[in-house]
Amino acid sequence: MVLCPPFRWSSKGGFNLTNVERGDAGDQKRETISKVPETFTDNPQANVSNGNGLIYKNSITLPVDPGLSSKKSSDMSIQSEKSASSFGKDSDSDEIDTRESSAGRKTISDLMQSNPEKRGRRKRGVIAPLASLDNTRNSIDLQYEKHEKDEQSLTQIRAAILANDFLKNLMDEERLTAVVEAMSPQQFPAGSLMIREGESGSHLYVSAQGQFEVLKGGQVVKNFGPGEAFGELAILYKAKRFASIRCITDAKVWTLERRVFQKIMVRSGRQENEDNIRFLASVPLLREIHPIELSKISDFLKREFFSTGTAVVRQGDRGDKFYIIRGGTVAVTKRDGDGGERRVGTLRRGDYFGEQALLHEDRRLATVTALPPGVECLTLERGPFTDLLGNLEELKNIRHAVPRASQQKKTSEVKSEYEFVELKDLEIIGTMGVGGCGRVELVQYKPQPSLTFALKCLKKVDMVQQQQQEHAYNEKNIMMTCNSPFICRLYRTFKDSKYVYFLMEPVLGGDVWTILQKQRYFPEHISRFMAACVVEAFQYLHSKDIIYRDLKPENLMLDKNGYIKLVDFGFAKMLAPNSKTWTFAGTPEYVAPEIVLNKGHDRAVDCWALGVFIHELLVGKPPFRAAGGDHMKTYTLILRGIDAITFNPRVPKSAQILIRKLCRAVPAERLGYLKNGVVDIKNHKWFLGFDWEGLRDRKLKAPLIQPVANDFDLSNFEKYPKDKLPPDETSGWDIDF
Repeated sequence: MVLCPPFRWSSKGGFNLTNVERGDAGDQKRETISKVPETFTDNPQANVSNGNGLIYKNSITLPVDPGLSSKKSSDMSIQSEKSASSFGKDSDSDEIDTRESSAGRKTISDLMQSNPEKRGRRKRGVIAPLASLDNTRNSIDLQYEKHEKDEQSLTQIRAAILANDFLKNLMDEERLTAVVEAMSPQQFPAGSLMIREGESGSHLYVSAQGQFEVLKGGQVVKNFGPGEAFGELAILYKAKRFASIRCITDAKVWTLERRVFQKIMVRSGRQENEDNIRFLASVPLLREIHPIELSKISDFLKREFFSTGTAVVRQGDRGDKFYIIRGGTVAVTKRDGDGGERRVGTLRRGDYFGEQALLHEDRRLATVTALPPGVECLTLERGPFTDLLGNLEELKNIRHAVPRASQQKKTSEVKSEYEFVELKDLEIIGTMGVGGCGRVELVQYKPQPSLTFALKCLKKVDMVQQQQQEHAYNEKNIMMTCNSPFICRLYRTFKDSKYVYFLMEPVLGGDVWTILQKQRYFPEHISRFMAACVVEAFQYLHSKDIIYRDLKPENLMLDKNGYIKLVDFGFAKMLAPNSKTWTFAGTPEYVAPEIVLNKGHDRAVDCWALGVFIHELLVGKPPFRAAGGDHMKTYTLILRGIDAITFNPRVPKSAQILIRKLCRAVPAERLGYLKNGVVDIKNHKWFLGFDWEGLRDRKLKAPLIQPVANDFDLSNFEKYPKDKLPPDETSGWDIDF
């Protein structure tokens, strides 16, 4: 067989996702950025590019530029050029416009992180694994160096961070203090380039002394002095710089490297969770509850601050909230018979009050007032608590036996019905798509010509250069365990000296994103059907402890019957129950706030993404999307939350309610994550009357069916020229393919 590299799905209509040099990316699909393990630390003084250490999953490579050349395309994603350009204009017309009228009004961060040539383009996805931190259990591994600073420097750094819209949303007081302590000083001589446009960075900066200028395309667009924070996107994942920074005078900056920031976030997140569980375990009412259930309860805790003199609770009021003091002190007073108040006690950090509210609505027996300088409490409301977890008596009766090794839940590969197929017996019919690491071919089995497959061919030399080996194995291992009508089947894998191959189910109806561009938005009945297919897929994956993390229309294919199948599992993850991962993963518009905040996440992120997905189907664009392709502004919108979004009139009221419930800021409160799981989503009013059994049995007629004449029909895909064969790669990393 003749094989041609790079694969990418592309739809009929002429859009070639491979052509990353195009001037207009409004037609480009969003891509998932893949960050590979870093074995280096970039040196800002060296002014040397870090290269393509990050690979874009489902298209691009971690730098935020949507037009980067190093790409890894989605397994099955298709896109239409003719429809996308007009759609892009329309869909951006009602966005929150974060653009400025001149460079002089922009912040340094605006200039560093937005590409003026890419305004109005559809945005890409990002994934930045922290695999080594996921597996870190020893606090010693999360230690970092602290650098001494005088009071003026401490004040300057804090002020710069708090003046930055995005950074201030990432920081509580403990994290802010840790970040300030960890920043290290660096000197630059006059005339030196501390950041070079087009290179990828891994440092956050705060200017300390001297004067600086910002250059784009070699032209000075802004000058600035001390006290500015910039480059913040680089502490989330490897990000391309869209401007240069040159020192006009001798200069000093404070820097924070991404790896150090990640350690701070993971360490503080784990410490906060441990503190919360310890607080809860100290409450007599909760002592009989298993630590695993306490950990779930801790997910519902919210921080609330009460200024000096504020009555946290008042005697006689009805109460449905429980309080644990996290910081500060409160005075407890009771009314005397003559109407006066007498002080009966003082409560401090670790103390609690109002615990009876977890059992029933009670009358407060005393007034609790915040003392100077104010008090911070962890609060727990009875309503959401019982709705989501059940009542306390139910929780006390839950037992968690520690399983022996032989009892551990095993995930076994699904036995393939096509084990007899060999690589030498496959013949290419045509190309379904091409991308940065290979291509996908529609192939037939020569001994039985009516039998066709999709064969994904990944160039091994590119996989090694871009450090994609782990992602290839991840995709193989997860897809081989899945057998659902709503997930693209992987039957087996092959390898030779040039490629690794995935023999997959052919899905010939095109991808959802392409069709969405043509129609601009879907009517409610089509949106409901597509969302229902995703719900079924998620229910299956979550039952197998798999989180998907890359939901978007680009990763959904239509089969010949109009049913949706999830594809592209390179960033799905097996995650044990009651555990979290610390990976920055997903498409910017789709990532949940806990991912942005580096707080650790689990399957709740799929619930959030489902809400975003339903909005995009009904409106034509996600609810969180900043104009101009600025990821930082998109993340800021996400942190503001779904309640700050004004829904398009096209979104029915019941769908609005569902989206809001799926996109709750607190992961534990999201519909689909609660004690009834995905069943709660199926029972929501928006799905009232929907035939779930008919969908599962594939008896329900799909409302949108793409024409597919036969199993050889490539009419929904673009034509591609053949490519040169890559060199051999014989390191042996693919031994298990």
